[in-house]
Amino acid sequence: MRAKVSCGGDGGMSKQVYTRQARSRMLILIIVDFLCMLLPYGFFLYRAEYVHGIRADALLVSYAILTACVYACRFVVKVYQQMVRFANAGSFLRMILADAAGALLYLLIDRLLLSYHLPITTVTSAAACGLLLVLLSRFIYQWLRKNSTLFNHAGTVSEPHVANKINVAIVGAGELGVLLARELMSNRNSRYHPYCFFDNDPRKIGSVVEGLRVYGPDNEAIALVASMPIQEIIIAIPDMTPAAQKSIFNRYKQTKAKVMLYDYPHNRLERTTDKRSIRDINIEDLLFRSSVALEDSRATEYYRDRVVMVTGAGGSIGSELCRQIAACNPKQLVMLDIYENGVYEVQQELRRHFPQLDLRTKIASVCDVERLEQVFDKYRPEILFHAAAHKHVPLMEHNCAEAIVNNVFGTWNTANAAEKFGVKRFVLVSTDKAVNPTNIMGATKRACEMIILSRSDSKTTDFVAVRFGNVLGSNGSVVPLFRRQIAEGGPVTITDRRVVRYFMTIPEASQLVLRTGSRAEKSEIFVLDMGEPVRILDLAENLISLSGFTPYVDMEIKEIGLRPGEKLYEELLCRTDLCTKTSDDRIFIEHAQTFTRAQVDQMLDEMRSGIAAHGQSDQAMRDMMMRLIPTYRMPEVVNATAEEAEEMRSSTSRTHIDMPAPAGIPS
Repeated sequence: MRAKVSCGGDGGMSKQVYTRQARSRMLILIIVDFLCMLLPYGFFLYRAEYVHGIRADALLVSYAILTACVYACRFVVKVYQQMVRFANAGSFLRMILADAAGALLYLLIDRLLLSYHLPITTVTSAAACGLLLVLLSRFIYQWLRKNSTLFNHAGTVSEPHVANKINVAIVGAGELGVLLARELMSNRNSRYHPYCFFDNDPRKIGSVVEGLRVYGPDNEAIALVASMPIQEIIIAIPDMTPAAQKSIFNRYKQTKAKVMLYDYPHNRLERTTDKRSIRDINIEDLLFRSSVALEDSRATEYYRDRVVMVTGAGGSIGSELCRQIAACNPKQLVMLDIYENGVYEVQQELRRHFPQLDLRTKIASVCDVERLEQVFDKYRPEILFHAAAHKHVPLMEHNCAEAIVNNVFGTWNTANAAEKFGVKRFVLVSTDKAVNPTNIMGATKRACEMIILSRSDSKTTDFVAVRFGNVLGSNGSVVPLFRRQIAEGGPVTITDRRVVRYFMTIPEASQLVLRTGSRAEKSEIFVLDMGEPVRILDLAENLISLSGFTPYVDMEIKEIGLRPGEKLYEELLCRTDLCTKTSDDRIFIEHAQTFTRAQVDQMLDEMRSGIAAHGQSDQAMRDMMMRLIPTYRMPEVVNATAEEAEEMRSSTSRTHIDMPAPAGIPS
């Protein structure tokens, strides 16, 4: 153990101060090494006296000089700073090089300064044998540390018996798997005991690595699990593609053992600050696409030292935007939301993780023009992310007027304030439900996009919208619902076994929104590549399996029918005939229809009149929106021809785990 302290003086030099325990450890190592070298050095020097007739007093001088040279070189390369129990091949190589350099240094002194000269073979033999005994002492100590209880200190927890640990098989006998095995074996308090490796490499199958047998290939190894005392299986293969990861998971799930993953935490923003750990496989790991890289230096630099505002900051996307913006070191971050509890939680989190951040939290409604302008006037944001919206589809079908007021007029008010107070960049967070909408929520978001498109003539603000699909784990999404139903013992309810959706994780969606915010284009609709569509039925089956149950055996899956405004599929966002690819592989620009301010003003006037006259009638609101939004259609019309849609045809069971034929759902 050592501590570093800075010392004043010229150049601000620093030195290392070692604790008493560290000095004692190094002294013991030096003494042990001296004893190990004593016998071979003495033997070969005595042989030199007997064979070559060199005097004994001269040999003692040579012995002292050779020992000093070896120790000096070891200190130069810091051999004794390394704790023996954690020494690896690099540490041992440094010792070998140090001893070789020490022997050469002695020979140089011998030839230049001494009146007598030891034979080169004598010096190299003594140094080599002394080194072998020192290395042997290190190996014996490491073996004892790993396999004996002799080194348990009084007052510490003794090593649990293997019988009390969980026997695990490690998939992957490469560097990462071996590293995991070493970590588990060296940690006495680990709850896992590595039992064997599984690997497909024919060079490794049948061999022993770190004392563990390597079995394979996968199909044979899976059959062996039933005869082994294995309770859990840990996948330890680095940089797997999503397809490979799902394939391995599906294979080993057949063993009925719990399958875990040795990987970085999911949804991490920077790998460099995280450590690999054994964790459950999440549904996010089984999305059939490569995850979005969550580090973008250009976007980070764009938001540095700027005043950024996020509306709807307490929501799923808004809160994640705030987290990622905070990591960009903005000049000031203003969080605006009407729901105090959600934004309060985000505020407390950001204060813990970013204590130097200039964070301002304002409770306000985007429907309150006067209050909105007060906030804009006070903080003068340079960049604005508008994420405030009602987004729950079935709920908004029964609250149509409120959806229009909050989503459409809230966006209108915020856009007006942005122009009035000189916001440089306005980013609307939209949804794939705005594409040929079949519900009031999607229709209102399409109206919001029309507002953005009509602002191409703005001289103060660049307006853009970014459109993406469903976000895994967001408030009101299907994944938290499924997890809650599984925790309650089921059944897991799906609306229709044919339903397909595009999915993205919250950090991925937020990062891509930030990237679009940093781009130069204006009055455009950006669409995000969501990958392949996923069947909701597959998602439910996977979540049940990841929870340790067997679908249709331990947990029922029940169809309850489509909800109001719901269609069987969402539109493919990145169609090549409708979009232009940007320099970012995951971001496209839609060939959108343009609108003038006059057209949008007329649309909004009709909405105001309609709400004033028929705001209490949801059907009247739908009829009005269907007239004002030409692409808005009833879900029954769209669902009638859903099987012919490209999105339905391209959806595959790539996230599906082979299960018994469902009892309650026809195949």
